[in-house]
Amino acid sequence: MVVFAPADGPNGYNTVAPSFLTINVTNPVPVELTSFNADVTGNTVQLSWRTATETNNSGFEVQRARQNSGNSLVFEKVAFVQGAGNSTVITNYSYTDKNLNAGVYIYRLKQIDLDGSVSYSGNVETEIGIAGSYELSQNYPNPFNPSTMINFSVPSASNVTLAVYNLNGELVTKLFEGFREAGNHSVEFNAENLPSGIYIYRLTAGSVTLTRKMSLLK
Repeated sequence: MVVFAPADGPNGYNTVAPSFLTINVTNPVPVELTSFNADVTGNTVQLSWRTATETNNSGFEVQRARQNSGNSLVFEKVAFVQGAGNSTVITNYSYTDKNLNAGVYIYRLKQIDLDGSVSYSGNVETEIGIAGSYELSQNYPNPFNPSTMINFSVPSASNVTLAVYNLNGELVTKLFEGFREAGNHSVEFNAENLPSGIYIYRLTAGSVTLTRKMSLLK
C-alpha cells in the first residue's frame, strides 16, 4: 500500500489544500504527492499533480463529483493516468476535463498500487462560471487545416444551432443543433473534405444570431 504525503504551499484555482486518507496500510512505502492543482479556462478544467517518489504505483484514477445543494458528493471515474511504477525523481502528471457545463466540480485522485491497494487524495474544488451574455469566439486556429475549434457561450439554457456556410450563403454543415445548458461550449469543425476558402459560421440561440468568418487554407 502506498501512503500519500501531504503537500505544502499554494494550490491552483479555487482549490483546497490536499489531505490524504490511507486504507489498510501495512509496511507503507510512500508515493509522495507534493501538489494537486486545478485551473479553469472557459469550460475546461486542467488538473496537474506532482510526485517526489513512487513505489509500486500503477497509476491514478481521476474522479469527479458535481456539487448539488443538499446532496452528498458522488464521485465518478473520468480518466486513468498511468503511474511511473518505481521512481525516485520528480514526476509531473496532468489531465484535461473538457466541455463542462456551469457549476461547481470536485476532483480527487484514487492512487492504485500494482497489487490493487488504493489511497485517496484530498479534494480540489473548481467552478465553471455562467456566461453573462451570448458570445461567439473567433475559431482557433485560424487559418486552419483541416480542423478548428469554435467556442460559444449562452447565459441561459437555450436551443442552439451552430452552422457553417460558404460565401454564397449556402449551408455547408450544421455542427450542432439542440439544447445547451447555460455556460461555455466548444465544437470542433473538420473541413477535411472541403476546398480552401473563406467560410462563415453562425450561432443562433433564441432571437440572437452571431456570425464570424474563418479561413480554411490547404
